Amino acid sequence: MKAKLGMSPIAWWNDDLVELSDDVSLEECLRQSRSAGFTGMEMGRRFPNDPKVMLPILKEADVTLCGGWFSGTLVNEDLGRNKDRIQPMIDLFKAVNAPCIVYGEVGRSIQGDRSKPLATKPKLTDDEMKAYSRRVTEFGEWCADQGMPLSYHHHMAAVVETEPELDAFMRHSGEGIPLLLDAGHLAFAGGDVLRAIDNHHKRINHVHVKDVRMGVIDGLDRTKQSFLDAVALGAFTVPGDGSLDFGAIVQRFADYGYEGWFVVEAEQDPKKNPPLKMAQVGHKELMRVMTAAGYTVETQGFPA
Repeated sequence: MKAKLGMSPIAWWNDDLVELSDDVSLEECLRQSRSAGFTGMEMGRRFPNDPKVMLPILKEADVTLCGGWFSGTLVNEDLGRNKDRIQPMIDLFKAVNAPCIVYGEVGRSIQGDRSKPLATKPKLTDDEMKAYSRRVTEFGEWCADQGMPLSYHHHMAAVVETEPELDAFMRHSGEGIPLLLDAGHLAFAGGDVLRAIDNHHKRINHVHVKDVRMGVIDGLDRTKQSFLDAVALGAFTVPGDGSLDFGAIVQRFADYGYEGWFVVEAEQDPKKNPPLKMAQVGHKELMRVMTAAGYTVETQGFPA
């Protein structure tokens, strides 16, 4: 089985918490990640939107674009508006041969609002979840028809956060919307990562290997503290530096024959947790558990 290891630039620059950002260029971010062994990088705010500009930067760094976040609003806006907003991203991702676009629901979400405590996260009724799941499925099918598959990202402080919410979304949606399994977000929400892989492995097409510091999470007052407060306090980190057993998690993916990207996404304070050092820690741990699970990790970056 083959696997690819990528990173998210959120370790270097945080889109929601500017204070958690290093003043480093895109080129330096890519250089550090590649030097740690990663062959892919998800898109961040310092990436150019023109493939003619992006491709030479990726080639120079010897990395590929392995995904990127789209802020979807299908829970409270129509398909047409979301199609219009995602079309330029589809065109860009096709031009640079990215594997998928990560769909993150921001409609009604409090994930980016530091004034909203975790306990006030939005919740859908059963009928709302059914309608929402069908709408996201239709959107996923349309994106795939345009030549770019989506990967649905369950997320803290959003309408699909908990394991029961994820199960309901998966039950009412269809194969037209694949799943991104994020170990850290599911663990933060109190879910069982291995059980979620068991239940939904057939639809998983992208994986975020985000680790958590359960001591930080357990110490939160969810009636007063927000998702961004938790991030600032250090709730997330890289594999090998947190509380999750990635040996067991990666083995479970291997048991089901998953092949594809495992992406480290670990937003935290770069001054307390230097991104290059953390990238090295994460890569070392992933190589250890990938090898034990029987994966061959691809080492080629930008296509020859």
